[in-house]
Amino acid sequence: MSRYAPISLAASCSAVLLAGCAVGPDYRSPTIAQLNIPERFAASTGQSAGAEVDLALWWRAFDDPTLSELVDRGLRANLDIDEAGSRVRKARADLRSARGALLPSLDVSGSATREVGDTTSASRASFQTGFDASYEVDLFGGRRRSAEAYRATAEGTEASLRSAQLTVASEIALNYFDAREAQARLRIAQDTLTALDDTVEIVSWRLQAGLVSALDLEEARQLQAQTAATVPTLQSNYGKAANRLAVLLGAAPGSVTALLEPARDAPAAPKAQASAIPADVVRRRPDVALAERTLAAETARIGVEKAQLYPALTLSGAFSDTGGTLGKATDDLAGALVAGITAPIFHGGQIHAQVEAQRATTAAALASYRSTVLTALEEAENALVGVSTADRRERALAAAESAAQSAAEIARVRYRSGLIDFQSLLESERTLLSSRDSLASARVARSTSAVQLYKALGGGWQAAPQPPSVSAR
Repeated sequence: MSRYAPISLAASCSAVLLAGCAVGPDYRSPTIAQLNIPERFAASTGQSAGAEVDLALWWRAFDDPTLSELVDRGLRANLDIDEAGSRVRKARADLRSARGALLPSLDVSGSATREVGDTTSASRASFQTGFDASYEVDLFGGRRRSAEAYRATAEGTEASLRSAQLTVASEIALNYFDAREAQARLRIAQDTLTALDDTVEIVSWRLQAGLVSALDLEEARQLQAQTAATVPTLQSNYGKAANRLAVLLGAAPGSVTALLEPARDAPAAPKAQASAIPADVVRRRPDVALAERTLAAETARIGVEKAQLYPALTLSGAFSDTGGTLGKATDDLAGALVAGITAPIFHGGQIHAQVEAQRATTAAALASYRSTVLTALEEAENALVGVSTADRRERALAAAESAAQSAAEIARVRYRSGLIDFQSLLESERTLLSSRDSLASARVARSTSAVQLYKALGGGWQAAPQPPSVSAR
């Protein structure tokens, strides 16, 4: 056989491959129209009020350097993101392996021997070389469909990585707000305790003067103790939020507490608006992209299973030569090329059943994709409503807190003057504490609803750095 036989073999294989076809359906991603996506959200006014928030870096719209630092650090160091990056790397390696299966395999071997001569003959060396080649011709596209499925799966893992980045950014912000809320409520409790200390002292003087009963003093002490009892719970809430922040940053609990000092209020929600168009949400959301890529992979696997119904052509060859010198080891290359065909004859309907099972799996993936789209739109719709209601609630509670503050100040003056009884003073103190506490929570809830909106709209992963695990060696 000629030394050019391997080249002829590869050329023949390529010709047969090009003549082949890929069985199974060609994937087409469902369009926006096919998904029946509305043009706008019901909760949206359809009007833009001022500048828009950059969804890729939405945390910077809160104008809080500590929050920005925490989110930036988390996107670089979070372990869930690192794990997702490793899965991307593995999926890409699997894709390269699947693509490699489309090409012929070629193994080379070689050996050398030397016969040592006696005094009457010279030493002689011989060299042997060999090539083993094999190739399964992808006549009906089963391997190409497999590579197509691996490609979609790899793209799905990239969407999972983006989803992890989006989630981490929002979780850091939410836990940061929880920590700031706990700090604000602790300050309110401590301020209230200071005011109640004055109240208890006043009631004690009036009791000694015979102006009130011992019941008034005990009720004042009861409110004081109840307020003091909230402090440990708030301290625990603060510690949990701070520790969770540390873990989200890939650090040991307690390592970021110093960043939260001194205590201050949570940042107010940005006044700028965020773009909220249903079609854009579907395009931005990583979970929607993952569901769509899963559908693409399952569609390709129909072709993988269907290709098992058709014959398979395998080409293999072995070529070898022995020469007296290494340079002449391939002068008289000899070998054989073998072609083999296998075809399914009787398998008890197993292959048809596998094809049908894969069609059912694909149908389930389509339903899951459509459900994911609807869930994404639902979350965005709810988040828009949440922002609006949180804003109205905060304004109402701010008015209530202002009125309660004025009422408490008046009640203290009137009680000292003996114009009202202690029950009226006690009620005004309770109302003020409740109003201040509710307002602090409402302000955080408004910022929280903004974060939930940005997450629902699919913002937060676009500017995230690629984790080192994606390309680690």
